Amino acid sequence: MSREFNVIIERDADGYFVASVPTLKGCHTQAKSLNELMERIREAIVLCLEFEENLEDSLDNGRCTANCSGSMSQF
Repeated sequence: MSREFNVIIERDADGYFVASVPTLKGCHTQAKSLNELMERIREAIVLCLEFEENLEDSLDNGRCTANCSGSMSQF
């Protein structure tokens, strides 16, 4: 199943590109080039989705085996 996400890209004062996905809590990354940033944000999205899936599975089973209050970040 293919999903689409809006990604916000900004450039910080040090020249790094910073990307975040507003609909995925804690999903952000940074890189020196746009090509590297796009690769990293795709990886971050996959990790965030896996984290959310594992969290849902843990909650469905009545226990929390993941860090239930944490967020996933990729730097």
